[in-house]
Amino acid sequence: MFPTPEPRVLARRMGTDFQAMTMNLGGGIATVSVSGEADIYTAPELKDALVTAVDGGATEVLVDLSDATFIDSTTLGVLIGTVRRLRPRGGTMAIVCRDRNICRIFEITRLDQVFPIFETVEDGLAFLRDPERASPPAG
Repeated sequence: MFPTPEPRVLARRMGTDFQAMTMNLGGGIATVSVSGEADIYTAPELKDALVTAVDGGATEVLVDLSDATFIDSTTLGVLIGTVRRLRPRGGTMAIVCRDRNICRIFEITRLDQVFPIFETVEDGLAFLRDPERASPPAG
């Protein structure tokens, strides 16, 4: 199981404000909150945070990009890799994103059809906790 329910800063790069914080909420649900620039340089730390969540028993993962200032294709690859790890376990990943530019990246790449995207953490968690929700999109 997850070592601690407290937030854990998994990455901080010199000269940037990037952080990936993983929190186990219990019931197989974890959140990974991202702040700063999620790019090719910080992708390993983001991947570590997501792997920690999944290996800690989470089958439902909410990635909160509310405080992210930038994401790139490497970040998208990390998210796709994680959803591929979750699906065989019957799991789902959802995204919280309020930044119109970041949301547009999901739309342009059509990943908004792979990941349910919400404006608030509360809405994302409600989706993940809903036993009646539809199956995640194929991808």
